[in-house]
Amino acid sequence: MSKPDVLVLKANRPKQMAMLAEAYRLHRYDEAADPAALLAEVGPSIRAAIGLGESKVDQALLEKLPKLEIVSLASVGYDSVDIEACRARGIKLTNTPDVLTNDVADLALVLLLSILRRVPQGDRYIREGRWAKEGSMPLAKSATGLTVGILGLGRIGKAIAKRLEAVGMKIGYHGRHQQKDVTYGYYKNLKDMAADRDVLIIASPGGPATRGIVSAEVIEALGPEGYIVNIGRGSVIDEAALLAALKEGKIAGAALDVFLNEPEIDEGFFALDNVVLQPHVGSATSETRDAMAQLVVDNLAAHFAGKPLLTPVE
Repeated sequence: MSKPDVLVLKANRPKQMAMLAEAYRLHRYDEAADPAALLAEVGPSIRAAIGLGESKVDQALLEKLPKLEIVSLASVGYDSVDIEACRARGIKLTNTPDVLTNDVADLALVLLLSILRRVPQGDRYIREGRWAKEGSMPLAKSATGLTVGILGLGRIGKAIAKRLEAVGMKIGYHGRHQQKDVTYGYYKNLKDMAADRDVLIIASPGGPATRGIVSAEVIEALGPEGYIVNIGRGSVIDEAALLAALKEGKIAGAALDVFLNEPEIDEGFFALDNVVLQPHVGSATSETRDAMAQLVVDNLAAHFAGKPLLTPVE
């Protein structure tokens, strides 16, 4: 029996790619010198596609894959996939929730503490020889007792909240609906939450529903002593408004793991001393990336064996 043909939009971890190569015929779209020519050649036989969160699966690609049955992404986010087009054709979609929750929540806490206590700035202060020449740095901001509003209280948002409670912070949240089993204060209006909290942490998914909802008004509602942390998606923030607020002192600082046009991010961030920047590394540990890649392997195996998918996007 011939192996199913799988289109690799973006490769996963080496161990899991080796597993896939044993079970399927892999076609490397991500390495193709001429992707259009590759699709013309193998597109009609492709039954599955794998990729990462940024892998674009739009109508134009789907039209070239008439036999596509499943798209399996090694990410939680899937806003780069045309969900409605996939559903219309009965194409299944899987992602990798849960396995990255702890690492992403850890990074959110690290980013918040880093911007409050000015950890990167302190590192530079020593490396530049300024400690010996200029003496102690200006005082930083204590985390204890701060009020935090979390935008998006899903798996990751809840894990962040637990970590923040452990260091003495007070939690509130905003989402589409109030959650019955949650004791944190709920804000129906995002601007109201921002005005009432010291820190806004973004843990919501991307996509049309959340694009730009952290607007100039929301950012300014935080006030000149407020902070923003984003480990969700760059599209959730009005990035131009954020940059302006940081430059003009309308908020105290921001710690960002995601950006609007990553990896080609706005260079306006580079000159600012009140930001902490990371290159979208929330899930970037060997252990978690292996687990995410393994879910891709296991979801494909379940699909082609006619078994229920492990982590379907409903």
